Amino acid sequence: MQTILGSGGAIGVELAKALKTYTNKIRLVSQNPKKVNKSDELMAADLLNTDDVRKAVEGSEIVYVTVGFPYSAKVWKEVWPKFIADVISACKEFNAKLVFFDNIYMYDPKYLDRMTEDTPIKPPSKKGQVRAEVAQMIMDEVIAGKLTALIARSADFYGPGIKSSSMLNETIIKPLTIGGKANLLGSVNSKHSYTYTPDAGKATALLGNTSDAYNQVWHLPTAADPFTGAQWTWLIASELGIKPNYQLVNRYMVWILGYFTPIMKEILEMMYQYKKDYIFDSSKFEKRFGFKPTPYHIGLKEILTADSIKIQE
Repeated sequence: MQTILGSGGAIGVELAKALKTYTNKIRLVSQNPKKVNKSDELMAADLLNTDDVRKAVEGSEIVYVTVGFPYSAKVWKEVWPKFIADVISACKEFNAKLVFFDNIYMYDPKYLDRMTEDTPIKPPSKKGQVRAEVAQMIMDEVIAGKLTALIARSADFYGPGIKSSSMLNETIIKPLTIGGKANLLGSVNSKHSYTYTPDAGKATALLGNTSDAYNQVWHLPTAADPFTGAQWTWLIASELGIKPNYQLVNRYMVWILGYFTPIMKEILEMMYQYKKDYIFDSSKFEKRFGFKPTPYHIGLKEILTADSIKIQE
């Protein structure tokens, strides 16, 4: 049995699709799980309940963590360490391998222009501090020889079917489709990598089913030479057949917007990721598995087609 904790999100769905290559025994766990494959086993669970986590992990050979808790530093600090402690405990009890889907919030911002698996850990944000803490909890158990696990890290992601969880959709695609301007955070000319969710799902499944991939960190395949905010806007507008209008959104504007849209308050501490080049290097994975990431222009076309995105008159 291969189990996905947090199966309803963008990554969980793509992972479930990809796991069919390796097994017909897939358990999807969330508050309200829905089948992705006909043979999927569904388990409704509260992943903040220790007993529910234990039951979800029991009988599993591999456990994938793709859960997404509310985007709040306060919530993350309260729930992530407890949840990961419960998952680690259950994996150790039932001798299950752990695959943790992670982001890059814990990296030292000085090295954003070329992030590798060896980038120093020095998070400048509260959310980044939480991610650093839980990743270290996992690797401490690995180093101690008590847990077999790997960490699969992704850049900001984009893909078909993603709505509010994609910054690319929220800041550029959605505003353009309603006749507005793309909102570029921090900088117009800084490059920004995005991981394509179907690639992330396939790669995470591949890592989980490769025995020598464990006990280390991997960057998931992400296209090289990313676009700047202005270039992303131009490409998306070109595909939609509209003018590439955009505006630069500074910290003050985000702070003001936070009074009306709570999530903007949470974005404020993450704006450092958009003020300089944010380039995600996945060459370790690409060389090991011969995997070529989906080029940005192809991924974007697939998104616009799959989501039937049209201009609102």
